[in-house]
Amino acid sequence: MSSSQNLPISDPPSSATGNAAWSSAISATPALRAFVARLTESTRRAFTRRRPWYELVDRTAFSKPDSLSDATSRIRKNYNYFRVNYITLLSAVLAFSLLSHPFSLLTIVSLIAGWLFLYFFRAPDQPVVIGGRTFSDREILGILIILTVFVVFLTSVGSLLMSATLVGLGIICVHGAFRDPEDLFLDDQEIPGTGLFSSFTGAATSAAVADVIARV
Repeated sequence: MSSSQNLPISDPPSSATGNAAWSSAISATPALRAFVARLTESTRRAFTRRRPWYELVDRTAFSKPDSLSDATSRIRKNYNYFRVNYITLLSAVLAFSLLSHPFSLLTIVSLIAGWLFLYFFRAPDQPVVIGGRTFSDREILGILIILTVFVVFLTSVGSLLMSATLVGLGIICVHGAFRDPEDLFLDDQEIPGTGLFSSFTGAATSAAVADVIARV
């Protein structure tokens, strides 16, 4: 029998090698393959429920709400109808903010990659070895938690994400309050409260949770 394979932690590979490493990493565990496949399919299916953008910016449908309760009701109805559009808009604001700050983008991507490949979807027979020392799952989890707290609360990354999220939510709330939803009709099969986020739950989440529970 072959000896257990150590998780490679080395200098960043070239583009061709990086693509091969990415493909190898994706095929490393069934949980990761299930997550990627489910995420891709759920995103594609969710975007089929996206409303036409011209309905979102129809100037003839904008009017001032009569009261705060009317504005709240409009926001709720518009969210149920334009849910995928709103989430797309919020994602675009976050993406623009991160692209405007390359260091923050690199930090977030590195942190997410660390969680995915060093903890959630790392094969059980693939230990993390750094400087000749093998780290246990609990040690990796502790290190990742500390790094996450440091990045989110002690660097500018957390404030950048928070401000971008608030700007995106502000745009959504203003649009929802002033966009008259009287001409909008939800599909009979569509249940309010479901949408892009809920589409990401299911097999992928179950696979990830099962993989994490197995490590505890």
